[in-house]
Amino acid sequence: MNNYNQPYSPGGFQVMPPAIKTLIIINIAVFLIMYLSAIAYQLFYLYGSLWPIASASETGMSFQIWQLVTYMFMHGGFAHILFNMFALWLFGTEIENYWGTKEFTAYYFACGIGAALLNLLTTIGSPYPTVGASGAVFGILLAFGMMFPDRYIFLYFLFPIKAKYFVAGYAAIELLMGINNSAMGSRSNIAHFAHLGGMLVGFAYIKFRQQGWSFSEWLDKTFPKKDEKDGPKLYKKEKEEKSLQVSEAEIDAILDKISRYGYESLTEDEKQKLLKAGGK
Repeated sequence: MNNYNQPYSPGGFQVMPPAIKTLIIINIAVFLIMYLSAIAYQLFYLYGSLWPIASASETGMSFQIWQLVTYMFMHGGFAHILFNMFALWLFGTEIENYWGTKEFTAYYFACGIGAALLNLLTTIGSPYPTVGASGAVFGILLAFGMMFPDRYIFLYFLFPIKAKYFVAGYAAIELLMGINNSAMGSRSNIAHFAHLGGMLVGFAYIKFRQQGWSFSEWLDKTFPKKDEKDGPKLYKKEKEEKSLQVSEAEIDAILDKISRYGYESLTEDEKQKLLKAGGK
């Protein structure tokens, strides 16, 4: 992946590109539904949260495969969703504009699911579930730091720091906090290892992209659209039809040959062309 420090190309930048707009709308919608209805909150919490494997929770809930995705659309409070959605828009907009919506969406969910998997490995038997898009957002933060390493980020809107140092510092803090919580056996409301999981998967994903691999291209090849599937067949059919088309000059030459030497002098190809022209 290149370091994209050049200015935006005219017409190529969207302040709120499609994937980010959709993700923010869904997250806000789920948040409002949960906090405006006690029943909805209970259902989302029980079935949508990322529950640890062999959870010791009194609810009796445990990990289910769909939770790898659903937990990303749930948040524990206003500050939680505000930070995640603001960071998603702030750091993700430029990435989606350069990568394209399909590639960005694949990256976002890859980071979110990767964050969930690492979190599951570090919370086995815990009674507490995990919610939030933070793992995916930290993957976006890493991508921004790798794509725009020398771009300045204003920490607390006051202190300028280059993106590469900001991301490296954040990753180091998350690692230390995660290790400290595990060693002390303390329960934190912040899933530090989930954040690291999002960054690790994001790093691996970007390294694959640097080698020329693209998820969107792989997806297009593996699951081509109907018109793409039919493309080779249609091309072959059109080529065959074109080969059978006979010009007036060819017909005149064939008829002239018949008048001079007789029908038997024609080759099989010339007979087919004459037959084709007669059919029309």
